[in-house]
Amino acid sequence: MKRQRLILVLNAGSSSLKFALFSTDQTLEGIQRFYHGQFRNLDGKAHFSVADARNDTLMDAPAGIGNHEQAIDHLLRWMDEHLQEYELVAAGHRIVHGGSRFERPVRIDPDVLEQLRAFVPLAPLHMPHNLAAIEALRKTLPGLKQVACFDTAFHRGMQRLEQIYALPREWLDKGVRRYGFHGLSYEYIAAVLPHHLGEQARGRVIVAHLGHGASLCAMRDGRSIATTMGFTPLDGVPMATRPGHLDPGIITWMIRQAGLSVTEVDDLLNHHSGLSGLSGSSGDMQELLADHRPEAIEAVDYFVHHTHRAIGSLAAALGGLDALVFTAGIGENAPSIRERICDKASWLGIAFDAVANTENRVRISLPQSRVSVWCIPTDEEAVIARHTFSLISAGRQGEPP
Repeated sequence: MKRQRLILVLNAGSSSLKFALFSTDQTLEGIQRFYHGQFRNLDGKAHFSVADARNDTLMDAPAGIGNHEQAIDHLLRWMDEHLQEYELVAAGHRIVHGGSRFERPVRIDPDVLEQLRAFVPLAPLHMPHNLAAIEALRKTLPGLKQVACFDTAFHRGMQRLEQIYALPREWLDKGVRRYGFHGLSYEYIAAVLPHHLGEQARGRVIVAHLGHGASLCAMRDGRSIATTMGFTPLDGVPMATRPGHLDPGIITWMIRQAGLSVTEVDDLLNHHSGLSGLSGSSGDMQELLADHRPEAIEAVDYFVHHTHRAIGSLAAALGGLDALVFTAGIGENAPSIRERICDKASWLGIAFDAVANTENRVRISLPQSRVSVWCIPTDEEAVIARHTFSLISAGRQGEPP
């Protein structure tokens, strides 16, 4: 029997590890997803789930593990027990921050790994766990090719005025600039937009990636023009546990007047702010929508208000708007949030289709709407798989700038 060549895609979070397996026995455009799943609650009662390409559940059970290394060992054992003859040829990783160095996917070697460790302070919620998955595979399968795919890379083509801050120029030389994030998601949406929007996909488009982490991106001709996140994933619109845009003077006040340490401020901004901080209960949008306490209602109102403000700002950067796209967890699964945002943004020329929105159709604006509105599921794993396959097929290491 012919051995099946597979690529493993990993997206490591603080207490989760999402994965997908893709066959490489296809053309580059036709890489096929075979299985996907995740480990949840790695910091508590871990749970392991797997589904096939048709999204039929194959496994959904507790797993007696407590970290990313154990999760990867558990996954590899499952593959050995449940898959027919296969060869794991590479692993592709979502890496949140690529700094100033990495503009494209790269093969991971000791030098690249050392560079990635230096980016941990720029994305402390994400980078340690991204690195933990890489290290776990290096220990378990030391000969396996691994590829880093960066969330920041999609935005590196923004004009200089969108990338710099009004700080003394030496800080730009030190790497203090607007990087932007969620680039793998935006790259996927940009690739599929022509199938939905036709020629309009080359026009002025705003994509709202709204989930636990949230940002928006203004695109023209499928390229990033401006985005809401900046130097770190703390900036922009409010998120589950992160505040979004914040007057930097608040940080110095917290340290000087309130007596917080830098570590305490970092923890406050990354883990206890955003929707969770405002509501006093949860950063989960579905839970907040079902919570009728004034604090929960205000948290949702705040999210809608500031997302609408961000749309207005990005429309200004584009010089108008032709299409608005919702994606990610909230964007794909919270019709009431989409409706409220579009109602506020009706001044842009949005004629909203409430029925299509409730039914979660792809197009959720009326035919006569001057700005078309869409709900398109994202697929970061497919982007990572294609980049990984392309890089290992080329037989060379990607060259960072």
